Amino acid sequence: MSFTGKVALVTGASRGIGRAIAVDFARQGADVAILARNREMLDETASEARKARADTRVHAILADVADAAAIESAVTSTIERLGRIDCAVANAGRAVDALLVRMKPADVEEALAVNLKSAFYLCASVAKPMMRQRSGAIVLVSSIVGLTGNAGQAGYAAAKAGLLGLAKSVAKELGSRNVRVNAVAPGLIETAMTESISEQARAHFLASIPLGRAGTPEDVSGVVTFLCSDAARYVTGQTIVIDGGFLM
Repeated sequence: MSFTGKVALVTGASRGIGRAIAVDFARQGADVAILARNREMLDETASEARKARADTRVHAILADVADAAAIESAVTSTIERLGRIDCAVANAGRAVDALLVRMKPADVEEALAVNLKSAFYLCASVAKPMMRQRSGAIVLVSSIVGLTGNAGQAGYAAAKAGLLGLAKSVAKELGSRNVRVNAVAPGLIETAMTESISEQARAHFLASIPLGRAGTPEDVSGVVTFLCSDAARYVTGQTIVIDGGFLM
């Protein structure tokens, strides 16, 4: 897989899976635009991308992905700075955990805004330039809870499930312009988001994973870059589960 001469935009790129995706794109030849709200951590991702390939052009953008205007501005500035957008990855996400009867309206809105609406805004913003150039690949980072549901995560699971329908719908809308849209559904991945899982819950998950371990951000990034590559040129509207066999 080579991304030489191509540009990838990744949201939620300040750490974890998003950082691994950005660095993987850079390693394979792409220039990268990275979005997040934390400047210090965003700069760390930029540094890692440049370590992966010394001549990588990195456009670091401080932005709130739940703000449609901010996403539109980020896409415009990426094209102005880097020339085009070939790959877009909606990775930004935030766990909003609470039992249904205890969720406040503000909690529901936060879960949907960060995990679902942000991806909708990104798809809408990159669709126009991708249709004009008659090529492009979009990947939405969902979760296995979007497929299984999870007690105490009704809002988060609903938003992640929404991404799967969004991917299929946009894939059908943009397919005639050679723009592909897919989703990935990671399982238990070692990131800051999963650090708060209790030891009892972690032991339960690990006992149910045939590969016998939690995943790493790099286990996800490789699948994402594959889906954006020419090797996956006939793959669209799909959800790839990355969970070590948990749902098998």
